[in-house]
Amino acid sequence: MTDKNNLSEQEWKERLTPEQFEICRKKGTELPFSGKYLDTKVKGIYRCLCCGNVLFLSESKFDSGCGWPSFSESLGDDYVGEQEDLSLARQRTEVICKHCDAHLGHVFEDGPAPTGLRYCINSVSIVLEEDEES
Repeated sequence: MTDKNNLSEQEWKERLTPEQFEICRKKGTELPFSGKYLDTKVKGIYRCLCCGNVLFLSESKFDSGCGWPSFSESLGDDYVGEQEDLSLARQRTEVICKHCDAHLGHVFEDGPAPTGLRYCINSVSIVLEEDEES
């Protein structure tokens, strides 16, 4: 994992595409049903696009029908953070990379058992590291 925690906004702009910058650093959202990982069934580990931090296992990915890749659990508080998001005039919980503060998406309490959580994640903000056996 590279240390990209202290990059300036300009440095992020130089490293990321405009779409990646808008979503990961400016808390944007990709269009529903447009992300490259929406229907992916490949086994592996999903990492943060910005810094490479591990975030989710493919085993926790499920089809929620919401238009974004969804996961029932993260790899834990050491990797994935949550913070209050009051944008759009309603309370939501934003999901961020714990290492570089990249915006990943939001978490909702309408997911499958046993967690009851749905991590609704932008494909643009993650990279799938495929298992070698896949």
